[in-house]
Amino acid sequence: MKRIRCPKCDEPIMFDDARYSPGRVLIFTCPSCAKQFRLRLPDKQRASAPEKSPVATLVVLENAFQLKQEIPLFEGENIVGREVKGTQANAPVRTVDPSIDTTHCILSVRRTKDGRPSIVLRDAPSNTGTFLHGDILGDRDRVELHDGDIINIGAATIILRLGDEETFS
Repeated sequence: MKRIRCPKCDEPIMFDDARYSPGRVLIFTCPSCAKQFRLRLPDKQRASAPEKSPVATLVVLENAFQLKQEIPLFEGENIVGREVKGTQANAPVRTVDPSIDTTHCILSVRRTKDGRPSIVLRDAPSNTGTFLHGDILGDRDRVELHDGDIINIGAATIILRLGDEETFS
């Protein structure tokens, strides 16, 4: 079973994706607001393509808007922001919180010579600011992150989790 949300009223809608073939376009009607919208199921070819393994994970705990989410971070620039159609965020947060910008902050991930991840946080810049352990980052601030660091954007609290030691070998 999959859960999707209505793009108009954000009402959750459950459906069994196993009943439909990959690549198929489904049309839904929201039971709350009667909005009709389309959803294309992912193709098997895309799903079976080899993916890079994540270097770290952002655990997003939203205070009032959504459930817990885990967002994988990959090497390169990970743009964190509110998930909307056409966003540039490649690490989107599913939320209706308007205080999270569509491009809120950027996490630059690279590996050091010994294979360990190095993660640097900066504000995008955003309208409401990016906070690390309760301190706001300036527009030019660049901060090295460590496992367990707490980032706040809008009403969301984000905890950085690095992978297991085996991941880095």
